[in-house]
Amino acid sequence: MTKSQKGKEREPVSVVLVGIGGMGSHYLNTLLEEFRPGEIELRAAVDPFPRRSEHYHELKNSGVPIFDSLDKFYEESQPPELAVISSPIHYHVPQSCEALRSGSYVLCEKPLGATIQEAERLIQARDKARRWVMIGYQWSYSAAIQALKKDILAGLFGKPIRLKTICLWPRSMDYYQRNDWAGKKKDEAGSWILDSPANNAMAHFLHNLFYVLGEQVDRSARPAQVAAEIYRAYPIENFDTIACRVFTKDGAELLFYASHAVPRELNPQFSFEFEKATTTYGEISDEVIASFRQGKEKHYGSPDAGHPLHKLFEAVAIVREPKLILCGPEAACSQTMCVNGIQESAPEVITFPEAMVQQNENKKRYWVKGLAEAFYDCYQKGVLPSEAGFSWARCGNSIDLHNYQFFPGGIRPEKQEGQKT
Repeated sequence: MTKSQKGKEREPVSVVLVGIGGMGSHYLNTLLEEFRPGEIELRAAVDPFPRRSEHYHELKNSGVPIFDSLDKFYEESQPPELAVISSPIHYHVPQSCEALRSGSYVLCEKPLGATIQEAERLIQARDKARRWVMIGYQWSYSAAIQALKKDILAGLFGKPIRLKTICLWPRSMDYYQRNDWAGKKKDEAGSWILDSPANNAMAHFLHNLFYVLGEQVDRSARPAQVAAEIYRAYPIENFDTIACRVFTKDGAELLFYASHAVPRELNPQFSFEFEKATTTYGEISDEVIASFRQGKEKHYGSPDAGHPLHKLFEAVAIVREPKLILCGPEAACSQTMCVNGIQESAPEVITFPEAMVQQNENKKRYWVKGLAEAFYDCYQKGVLPSEAGFSWARCGNSIDLHNYQFFPGGIRPEKQEGQKT
């Protein structure tokens, strides 16, 4: 290694952070306080409403410039090596593509975006720019999930049969009123958002179902068919509660249960049934444990072990020392396709019967009486609420995702009958 190469390695990785509220505040706190001196250079922050951030004055006092749009930043500044995109869902792909065009590598917060056509757009932009893109599903970068996936790929457990996961995280009206896009399908300009538990707070756990079954370390299994039940207790456009069944192209059954309309928290649990073993997490232990049919066990640790923003440290390191991106657009787009299929399966959200919906005194919290118990029972049995006979439950249509390329409708507009190209 030459002296010039050593000197270059010691240069800080230049970073722009897009979005400094919400999840962006955690990125910002980590960038400002947890990297070693000289490891990174926060070149700028981008946010149209920076004063809402608790770090606004700290940024101003430290001399970090703040721009109200990413294009203005790139017009006036040298492109940084790494762009961290932590903006609302419907900006993920447009801003990632802009960063790629300008020469930056990209760490984009989950989910990838709202639609499968956006995923393809991002892949094309990445390939044209010859830069990499990481999607921020933190479990995919964890040692526990990587070790589990390695054993699945090696055939240690045999063929996957049924994978199921549940997460019940209460939210309040403040959650849905914190911005102008929460709980919505589209923004005012007509861009798809598809905000929901499946495409925001619990997107991690839906993605993980596909990710662990991917045929390569950096790929996910693809959904082939989905039927969904979507409900709401909150006065929002989209759903706050979902149960769905998915089949992969290889025939594995996946079940996903999630809700914000519950009184108490149930942190994520999963049970992955294979021919030779069942792997569980969260039910009796905060470790991932594989229990083999002959009685042996293998422990993998917790997917939440380590720094919650390990993906950020990983991205900074990969700028200097390139290696395989564990979760790029190809891995993340299975969740996106599934979310599109969910919305197609049940175009109309079912509102829970008024008699079932409870509210606290200031009407800031909504929850559905008996829902948590019903969902957990369905999770244990591997059935959907409509199959369990609940009077309020109704399943949507089964959607074929084999050649799904465009939301809504499944096919690209130019291939639709009578459509001009």
